[in-house]
Amino acid sequence: MKTIDIAHGPQNASSLILGCMRMPALAVLQAADLLRVAVENGINFFDHATCYGNGEAETRFGDAFALTGLRREDVFLQSKCGLHFERKEFDWTCDDIISSAEDSLRRLKTDYLDTLLLHRPDLLFDPEEVAEAFDKLHGEGKVRFFGVSNVTPGQLELLRKYVKQPLVINQLQFSLDQTQLIDTGLYLNNLTTERSVDRDNGLLDYCRLHDITIQAWSPLQFGMFGGCFIDHPDFPELNRVLGEMGEKYGVTKAAIAVAWILRHPARMQAIVGTMNPRRLRDVCAAASVCLTHHEWYELYLASGKFLP
Repeated sequence: MKTIDIAHGPQNASSLILGCMRMPALAVLQAADLLRVAVENGINFFDHATCYGNGEAETRFGDAFALTGLRREDVFLQSKCGLHFERKEFDWTCDDIISSAEDSLRRLKTDYLDTLLLHRPDLLFDPEEVAEAFDKLHGEGKVRFFGVSNVTPGQLELLRKYVKQPLVINQLQFSLDQTQLIDTGLYLNNLTTERSVDRDNGLLDYCRLHDITIQAWSPLQFGMFGGCFIDHPDFPELNRVLGEMGEKYGVTKAAIAVAWILRHPARMQAIVGTMNPRRLRDVCAAASVCLTHHEWYELYLASGKFLP
């Protein structure tokens, strides 16, 4: 498994992350087996959020991890806070950030989080309140590093003006179908396509300039939550090319699709959310594949893009 050193953050972090949103679907023993498979295949980074299963995903993980025999210090635990679908609001107030982090610690059965991310922007957020919450959690040793998810350059600048700790991660959607992070620069000033529309204010370049590691969520999805494009009838050309490259490298189509993300020089991490141990083993092979420059473009074009 490839590892990366996150600037000002976790070191030797696996390039693949296991996303635990679907973990409530597993029994505790099944979840423990999955965690062992993940670690055996090089994954040492696990992603959570307080809203996943209304906390049940973190609870299941905490119960399962206790059965694995794995050491807490050998893995990185990350959670996200701020989404409250039950009350139909996003909340980055100081009290909510602190209470959410403490709830995550309790459910995960750990004394600290390696990283805590703010999960989608609270439209009423006060950066001074965020800074106060981060100072308290960091000072008490409850959170080592901080970051964000789905946050714009302007919002990051505002946070960085007040927050003392480095913001080391931005978790964003990125896949062969969802390529908004890279499209705008290619189609700049081109009125013939909607791909020239700037949807993120140069977020990819901003993160690279400020040493913020991008974690790509839904790396096999089309649309926001449209489903998986692997073997989907709406993506025949993409699946043809994925299949050919999979045969060349001796891996699955899914592994090639994830390898495409890892090939980008921004050195992203990719979050995979399968709860199937066999599929998890298969997709971990992505870390052993280094696509050529030409192959990367071939996949980009097969996903429906064009060169202007």
